[in-house]
Amino acid sequence: MDFERLSVTRIAADVNSGRRGAVAVGTACLARMAAYEAIQPAVWIERVSAEAVLTRARDIDRRVASGETLPLAGVPFAVKDNIDVAGLPTTAGCPAFTYHPAKTAFVVRRLLDAGAVLIGKTNLDQFATGLVGTRSPYGACAGVYNRAYVSGGSSAGSAVAAAAGLVAFALGTDTAGSGRVPAALNHLVGLKPTKGSWSTSGVVPACRSLDCVTVFTSSAADAGAVDAVARGFDEDDIFSRREPDGARIAIAARFRVGAPRHDQREWFGDAGSGRLFDAALARVVAMGGEIVEIDLDPLLAAAELLYQGPWVAERTAAVQDLLRARPNAIHPVVRGILQGGLAWSAVEAFQADYQLRAYQRIAERLWTDIDVMLLPTTGTTYRVREVLAEPLTLNANLGRYTNFVNLLDMSAIALPAGFRGNATGFGVSLIGPAWADRALLDLARRYEEIAPMPKTPPLDLAGVRPAVKLAVVGAHLGGMPLHWQLNSRDAILIRRCKTATAYRLYAMAGAVPPKPALIHVGEDGAAIEVEVYELAVEAFGSFVAEVPAPLAIGTVTLDDGTEVKGFVAEPRALNGAEDITALGGWRAYINSLR
Repeated sequence: MDFERLSVTRIAADVNSGRRGAVAVGTACLARMAAYEAIQPAVWIERVSAEAVLTRARDIDRRVASGETLPLAGVPFAVKDNIDVAGLPTTAGCPAFTYHPAKTAFVVRRLLDAGAVLIGKTNLDQFATGLVGTRSPYGACAGVYNRAYVSGGSSAGSAVAAAAGLVAFALGTDTAGSGRVPAALNHLVGLKPTKGSWSTSGVVPACRSLDCVTVFTSSAADAGAVDAVARGFDEDDIFSRREPDGARIAIAARFRVGAPRHDQREWFGDAGSGRLFDAALARVVAMGGEIVEIDLDPLLAAAELLYQGPWVAERTAAVQDLLRARPNAIHPVVRGILQGGLAWSAVEAFQADYQLRAYQRIAERLWTDIDVMLLPTTGTTYRVREVLAEPLTLNANLGRYTNFVNLLDMSAIALPAGFRGNATGFGVSLIGPAWADRALLDLARRYEEIAPMPKTPPLDLAGVRPAVKLAVVGAHLGGMPLHWQLNSRDAILIRRCKTATAYRLYAMAGAVPPKPALIHVGEDGAAIEVEVYELAVEAFGSFVAEVPAPLAIGTVTLDDGTEVKGFVAEPRALNGAEDITALGGWRAYINSLR
């Protein structure tokens, strides 16, 4: 199967000219999707039926045959599943949140009117909260060139769908970098337009005052073609903005480029990123850019307000009803972030707003010294298992160079800038003031033309290792007496979490070494701490063979509703056992004995 990337402008030109039909494009797209599903089954949350895709394609072919010219004729695209499409459910990555919109989002409607063909809705970090692509009950998305590494998020599925050639473009959203980080890690162009220039009507908010709808494409020209259709004032969107007269910015042949001071270039130990950034700077100099070192500290200080300040409460506001009524329906990492928003006061919100306005003034003065900024999009990347084990710090590292952009009302476009030795993508971002979008697109085209970009490596299409997820609750926890049974089988820790609130935990009498019994009791239960490991199927089988009665391996429900294999117990395990549920987990019990 050929997974070559698709071109928006080429497909539209071919369909409008009759060189290719929309039906042929759609048929090939459906075939690629079916073939790639075995490689990354977590890309899609909801797909348009094959029959509906081809019916839509036939209608496009008829319209073109009758003389219409459609800007996006027959172009297959995907939307992130926090964007409404009538007839398809919207989940925002949370099954308990699912609703069925009666109306299609404003931006999607414009794309459909221009002849684009919707293929489906893509996976995301739940409620668009994350930059990693692993915070979803629908599964984690991985980088297309090395699936051991994250795809980036929260627009994870959209980036993978575009990078793997399943669609020609895909919509994401961006509050803190979600339309740019996945672009960098998957060698894509990611356009984050000026806030309000693309409507957010029909979008589940993350931070409503900061959110932008974005697009992933394979070239700046393709991003420009989508932007030309999507942008426009929406009377029904209270955050929609009309472009002010005279606001359009042009960047001359010779231009000033703001780059971080050397002491502020943080690579998180990834020297390869530093070398790739130096190469990108050289490319910009060859384009006519003059490098001007700038102080990033005020921008980084502004960025801290997003998650360390009251803007997190704006995330909470979007889903507060579900958070209060059914907190365990929310992914544990996302739930922790959202619950933090409940602690902020209105006084603190106003104080933070005053701080932000001071940073905005500093940012405005930047544009008197430079025409555009060039920053790394991310300083590094991480393996999926690393992010699952350390979800907050590593996520924050990925947002170092992206989190401030919407807070400071800037526009940005993320561009590919090469590959590390492990085939993970590195990218840079051109950043300008509000309403610099078209100037950035023009500059991005010049960037693409100045020197050939490194050839993309082949997609990582290696067969998925059959694996089993196993929740352990007692003596197999890290540092406990039987943990060696997991280490000896190359088990990978993927998550520390809790069970659903349906279990009780007992310390069995006379067990050597001491062991617990986890019992499913339903409504009278509690959430118990567990560690979840991944084992190859063969290793899992040999592990199960060593489990002694009265313990057994069954199915355990976790606090996000997912089910994994895990330790359970026969009724006889309770003979003489001590109920230790109130301690919340085995570690607390062991510590209480000391």
